[in-house]
Amino acid sequence: MAPSAYSQSNALRVAASVFGTFFLGFGVNAIVNPEHALTFFEFVPPTAAADKSLVDSLMAIYGVRDIFMGLAIYATAYFGDRKALGAILLCGSGVAFADGFICKASVGKGEWNHWGYAPMLTAIGMILLGIFDRT
Repeated sequence: MAPSAYSQSNALRVAASVFGTFFLGFGVNAIVNPEHALTFFEFVPPTAAADKSLVDSLMAIYGVRDIFMGLAIYATAYFGDRKALGAILLCGSGVAFADGFICKASVGKGEWNHWGYAPMLTAIGMILLGIFDRT
């Protein structure tokens, strides 16, 4: 039987790019519509003007983070090494797990808004790293 290198599948680069698009969309939404982006964290939008200004600024920071992650995934999927792409996806899953943990710790719910896709990032990242390749 011939050796199998699952990490060499082009479908993995496409799947990674789909997740890059998700991150990009989340980031743009956080900047353009911070009140809606708060719903992914189950946070209640503030009513006081000073609080709203602070939260809007923090959501812009969050948005820039997600846009950066999406663009990093795109760039590495297009130009980069598969192992580097796998590592970036694993880092992205760490961000998603942390976001879910913060939701759970802060408001007691909303974790699955983040934990639902984190395992898929982990699995694709591990495959790209060659963990499941047979030689």
